[in-house]
Amino acid sequence: MLAPMSDDRHEPAPKSLHLDRQRGLHVTFHDGTTAFLSLALLRGQSPSAEARHEREAAARNPLHVLSPRAAQAGPLAAEGAELVGHYAIRIRFNDGHDTGLYGWRLLRELAERAPGATRDGH
Repeated sequence: MLAPMSDDRHEPAPKSLHLDRQRGLHVTFHDGTTAFLSLALLRGQSPSAEARHEREAAARNPLHVLSPRAAQAGPLAAEGAELVGHYAIRIRFNDGHDTGLYGWRLLRELAERAPGATRDGH
């Protein structure tokens, strides 16, 4: 389990992060909100330039051909994660993607849309 530090210039750091390499990221925020973010959601919403380009291309053309990396066969998994400074986490996926930095604000936004997110244990 990672215990991130806070950065006053951004969304406060989560209270805890736990990466389940086969399923996703469990996040607990300081206000008691907890959420589970699936690997598919995290990979699909990666803030990297490459992933952003794939999302934009797919939005313009529903027949867009995915890059070989994005179209990798086999189940998606995380190989690991690391804190980046005091503001983000980087997740290394088994498809080779590791350039997306998930800042605390982005994790909060994803958590707010995630099914089953709870606040204060409710």
